[in-house]
Amino acid sequence: DATYPPDESVKGSKIVGFDIDLINAIGTTLGIKVTTKSAVFDNIIPGLKSGQYDVGNSSFTDTKERQKSVNFVDYFKAGEAFYTKKGNNKAPKTLAQLCGHSVAVESGTIEEDDAKAQKKKCTGGKTITINTYQTQTEADLSVKSGHSDVGFADSQVAGYIVAQSKGAFQLSGKPFGVAPYGIATQRSANGRQLARAIQSALHVMVDNGVYAAILNKWGVSAGALK
Repeated sequence: DATYPPDESVKGSKIVGFDIDLINAIGTTLGIKVTTKSAVFDNIIPGLKSGQYDVGNSSFTDTKERQKSVNFVDYFKAGEAFYTKKGNNKAPKTLAQLCGHSVAVESGTIEEDDAKAQKKKCTGGKTITINTYQTQTEADLSVKSGHSDVGFADSQVAGYIVAQSKGAFQLSGKPFGVAPYGIATQRSANGRQLARAIQSALHVMVDNGVYAAILNKWGVSAGALK
């Protein structure tokens, strides 16, 4: 889902980002050609299960629930973070403070799951209005227009959104809920074999410095796994 910079986005007619550089380097390491295709985030795991795709590589948080559908090879760690319009000092800084506010999330993300879980915990007559969008770009526009109080995304993505907003956005609070990202493959014999090959390639890339160089290029070295 190429609406999630610096992980994956479209520049001109090309998909770029650290996930793209990483999967291409994995292909080079394995001696195979990689073809990338942008898809709506919510459709990627179903596409893997149906055989439409061999690999899902789109900032997937590795969760127990998702493991029921796909294999994961972990390659990064990221937290979650809120961002809001510049000057909005009443925006929530924690999940608990989200009660009583509206939040923009991308459909199918861990942030959408966490916002829904927190909504069930709200008390005192407060609730959370969850505005769900197919792309992160649409979620950003919801915050920018004032339709949503805050946007909710992975921490390095929220940081990038703020940095590229030319002063329109600011972070609200500190990152939390650090968890691993996984490259996904089908839960089949071929899918498991491909996952093991990807894992082996990543070990090679960690040892030869390619992995660190890619993360450093995109300013996301803080999320490196050993």
